[in-house]
Amino acid sequence: MADGLRERTRRAVRAELAQVALDLFAERGFDETTVDEIAQAAGLTKRSFFRYFPAKEDAVFGGVDVTGEQVVEGIRARPADEDPWQSLHHVLRQWERQIHASEQTLASLRLIESTPSLHARLHQKRAQWRRHVSDALRDRPGVRLDSFTAELLTNAASAVLDTVSQEWLRSGGTADRAALLDRGFAFLHPAATIRGRETAEPHQPRPVRADRGRRS
Repeated sequence: MADGLRERTRRAVRAELAQVALDLFAERGFDETTVDEIAQAAGLTKRSFFRYFPAKEDAVFGGVDVTGEQVVEGIRARPADEDPWQSLHHVLRQWERQIHASEQTLASLRLIESTPSLHARLHQKRAQWRRHVSDALRDRPGVRLDSFTAELLTNAASAVLDTVSQEWLRSGGTADRAALLDRGFAFLHPAATIRGRETAEPHQPRPVRADRGRRS
């Protein structure tokens, strides 16, 4: 109980600190804003800032990290016999409902796209998140899902999320993200249903004979 409360408190502080940082970045620019200025605006010391974020770039993704953790927890909580693609759709659909198409969120996406160091960190964050989601798909009690299939489904779901974000950004924050998500998942729905209790080993190609094509 105490550990859960401590973790929720830490998440709340991280989210608040990230919001302060985003406000300053929008006002002054990312490169022009220092960690000292962020910490001072949040009523913290520079040392306290680094307890929550390893670097200034990570503050931009504070809210993303918290949401990512919630998504992973949601995947682990889905029924073991549920189709993993449906599990991904269900949890990510819930996540989308929690996102408000605010100007601040739109501004942070534009900040990431226009700042090379943030763009690079975004790729790192996405790779880390995909690993966690893939592990969560396989770690559910009673599930037998091979790593290839779990990673394939996770990467496909990630592609849907990326495309939804890009379309939403192009629309100026007016597009219906949930509807776009549903459309993407429906379009990429696997041809074969994969149940969590089954193992779908990747297909192994037949070896090619060295003398194939030769005339006797």
